Amino acid sequence: MWLLGVQQLAAQTIAITSPNGRHEAEITITTIENRLQVHYTTRFDGKAVILPSQLDLEMDNLVWEQALARDYSRHARWFDALRYTNHDCIEQDTTWRNAYGERSIVQEAYRGVVLHFARPDASAYRLDIEFRAYNEGIAFRYHLPKHPDAFYHRLKAEQSEFALPTGTMAWHAAWAQAPYTRVALEGWEQSAERPLTLELPDGRWAAIGEAAVVDFPRGKLHLSPAKPGALITELNDNGTDLVTPYTMPWRVIMAAESAGKLLENNDIFLHLNAPSAIADESWIRVGKIMRETRMTTENALAVIDFCAAHNMQYLLFDWKWYGPADDFGQDASKVIPEIDMPRVVAYGREKGIGIWLYINQHALQVDAERLFPIYEKWGIAGLKFGFVHFTSQHWAEWVHRLVRLAAKHHLMVNIHDEYRPTGYSRTYPNLLTQEGIRGNEEFPSATHNTLLPFTRMLCGAGDYTVCYFDPRLKNTHAHQLALPVVFFSPLQTLYWYDTPARVRQVEELEFFDNVPVVWDETRVLDDSMGKHIAIARRAGEEWFVGILGNDEGSTITLSSDFLPEDTTFVLRSYTDDPAFDSPTHVRCERHLVRRGTPLTFDLQPRGGAALHLLPATKEDLKQYKTLKPKKH
Repeated sequence: MWLLGVQQLAAQTIAITSPNGRHEAEITITTIENRLQVHYTTRFDGKAVILPSQLDLEMDNLVWEQALARDYSRHARWFDALRYTNHDCIEQDTTWRNAYGERSIVQEAYRGVVLHFARPDASAYRLDIEFRAYNEGIAFRYHLPKHPDAFYHRLKAEQSEFALPTGTMAWHAAWAQAPYTRVALEGWEQSAERPLTLELPDGRWAAIGEAAVVDFPRGKLHLSPAKPGALITELNDNGTDLVTPYTMPWRVIMAAESAGKLLENNDIFLHLNAPSAIADESWIRVGKIMRETRMTTENALAVIDFCAAHNMQYLLFDWKWYGPADDFGQDASKVIPEIDMPRVVAYGREKGIGIWLYINQHALQVDAERLFPIYEKWGIAGLKFGFVHFTSQHWAEWVHRLVRLAAKHHLMVNIHDEYRPTGYSRTYPNLLTQEGIRGNEEFPSATHNTLLPFTRMLCGAGDYTVCYFDPRLKNTHAHQLALPVVFFSPLQTLYWYDTPARVRQVEELEFFDNVPVVWDETRVLDDSMGKHIAIARRAGEEWFVGILGNDEGSTITLSSDFLPEDTTFVLRSYTDDPAFDSPTHVRCERHLVRRGTPLTFDLQPRGGAALHLLPATKEDLKQYKTLKPKKH
């Protein structure tokens, strides 16, 4: 048999299929002129997603080889002298309960294989490559078993390849808080953030991401210089030392018939992390949070009163509660004189409101081990880490060590700036949320917001910091109301840049009061990226729907088939109406609806709508009229 004009001396092909039969991966192992090559392909519903793509690691173990008087200079690649030995099949089908997620009951089902490779010489180098086929997609990772002599490997680069079908388009963002651009797989000036959402030429959708990045460089994706239409994993390190035994992060390939199905299947990132390491999670409590920006005791007490009146659970002392935070010499255990912290914490406890503290990376780097026990003693509920790096192996290990340290001291965590999740919140659920998103601090366009659910939000919770009364808002108030439904976060920041004095007591604030932050079920009702989107989420028997339009405005009709049969619901709708006499021009209405009633909304430019559906009582049936479908 011949391959590319070179005699193929050995070959092995291994295939796996997901339990639901929709996702397949095929791994082909060849030895050509005494050099190992490993390729893989993936398919969804029988059609190619990833075309033949090479797996490779660029290693530099010269120091050990010289010390052991071995000469491997004849091998251009570390893979070259490896040989396939055997493989093990693995399988799992379980469910687990997620108290902090977009779905309360999660099915974790996969079939997989672990491929074993070794050098047949005195070096004793070995490598395992594990593939799993989940009902949500394909994942693979590299494992370096313990070496009897060389306890570490020097990883210079990961060369995992992802070759896409011709005509694939990508939703590209160059950094974690960047805008998105729809581009072809050619001519990129900058690498792409992960997850990278892809439109396949036949109308299907895919996404490439990573999971379980705990003490390893963040991965991005750049174009292959040698293979058109192929992407290569890019690590933000010139070299990474891996002490064996060492398991590298997962590379994740999702595929679905629509962008919405990608979001509905995003539990794959949690699957690929270990179960919770926290035995008693009773102190971890999700909720809504408002920040105190004026840094006085009196203002803090006013925020606590506001939170208690509006079903919010937390107050955040943000930037400068301990003085200028961008200074390594600033002591983050010294509260500025304007704040009586014991009084604020005690008042919050009396009102059922917990206190969170911002802490900048300067204090975290210098003093976290001393500070966290102090905050625990104060009765602080959680910490917001500020200006966090997440690029190199050093910074990844550093921030996750702090998450573990926070758990030891019963502190919840919100990581801000360039950190994007990879599922670690399953193992340490005190990590409630993170930024890594172009949110309301930057007042992005409505069109941008219609893209985020199917790009950034695939990998986990995003702290968008929802504004409402700030005059710099570009989008309508009904658009803003919908955001905490559309953008999932177990710690949902509301009224960003607002103060209790600025808040106008308009009727629609009841939606913010009532909206939960975690969910039993999530359904995508519309996924017209860049035009309009709608997401329905269930908590108990109640449903909440968030609808976002783009900058131009449009009409959207939604099916109500997500509702159960034989139940009448009260629909509380909150829509933009420029003619409605209120400071925010949001019209609040109530109607009766049943499954099968189409829901049509005329979205204003930069607009949206928020819906709350509750099972109707006998009184409701007497009071409200049945919604009549709109005619267009």
